[in-house]
Amino acid sequence: MLKQRNENNQISIIIPTYNESENIIKILRSIGEIIPKNIITQAIVVDDNSPDGTGKLVEDYLKNLKKMANYTIEIIHRKAKDGLGSAILRGIQQAKGDTIVVMDSDFSHPPQIIPKLIESIKKYQCDIAIASRYIKGGKIQGWSIKRKLISKFATLIAKKGLGINTKDPMSGFFAFKRNIIKGLNIDAIGYKILLEILVKTKGVSIKEIPYTFQDRKLGASKLDMKTITDYYKSVWKLYRYGKPLEKQEKRSSVKFLSKASRFYTVGASGFAVNYMISLLFIGGISNMWYLHANIIGIIASITTNFIFNKAWTFEDRDFRIKKTMSQYGKFAMFSSIGALVQLGMVYFLVDSAELVYPLALILAVMTAAFGNFVFNKKWTFKEKIIN
Repeated sequence: MLKQRNENNQISIIIPTYNESENIIKILRSIGEIIPKNIITQAIVVDDNSPDGTGKLVEDYLKNLKKMANYTIEIIHRKAKDGLGSAILRGIQQAKGDTIVVMDSDFSHPPQIIPKLIESIKKYQCDIAIASRYIKGGKIQGWSIKRKLISKFATLIAKKGLGINTKDPMSGFFAFKRNIIKGLNIDAIGYKILLEILVKTKGVSIKEIPYTFQDRKLGASKLDMKTITDYYKSVWKLYRYGKPLEKQEKRSSVKFLSKASRFYTVGASGFAVNYMISLLFIGGISNMWYLHANIIGIIASITTNFIFNKAWTFEDRDFRIKKTMSQYGKFAMFSSIGALVQLGMVYFLVDSAELVYPLALILAVMTAAFGNFVFNKKWTFKEKIIN
């Protein structure tokens, strides 16, 4: 009887690390101070062979740590930097708790929220409790506008492209009942394993609780181009995991809206490309005039949008060079019409209406989006407008 009670009150906290020597000991101490005494807690640090000695630091800390009845710490040393998703999976394999908590070690995920996650699973009898930045009461502190836009676009892609209703499916801070992933094949591609769990565990109950995400004060951010690329790979694979809506849905209006939502989701990612490259050439690698920078951003976004729309929105897998180049030419032509509208609006809104460039760019892109979808659907990919 006692053994059963302990299992029900035991949690395992997975903390993946890479170069977190400035934060890891502080976070481990904070967890020990915050977790209620009646909950047996196992913290598992999964270190990807950090060059700054994070794993060794934890080892030394454990040697001098006074044994506690309700709190244990373990360290898993991996031989290489194999990615956040696989690190979390490795921690789950060693976890003893029936409830698993996943969090970062840089204090962007406040340890004070852990008891709230655990309590939510018990109180609401839910399978997953998510610490959310995007519900009422949640917020982000310390991020630049660019970083916030990237996060918003990534969240939009997850919600629209994968049909997820959760407000913050990109959260890296969450708790779940271990049994919901039993028998699942978790690929752990990319850096947001919650997204994969949400897609592959149909019918589970979810509760989101608000929290304030605070950007790290010590150490360096792990967001880089490889991280972004891995994210797109994971979204594509997760999309293929389920059947596309159009193959099940018979109503023309729903099929149209479904493809339109994909087109706009791709457009959002293209906007991110356009926005970042434009700003890069304005104040980054050169002092280019804003219209010239905008042209370079448009060319880059047209190319990435074409690839994603061909493969995902319109599900055209025929990449023979002649056909693909012909389609790209048409796509670029129709996109260029929208681009002319975009350039004209940007020029008018900046020079005449005196709006700031980022806001002018947003309004101009939105204006051109619908026409691009209709023309490309009919003429580039040879589909009826409503079918």
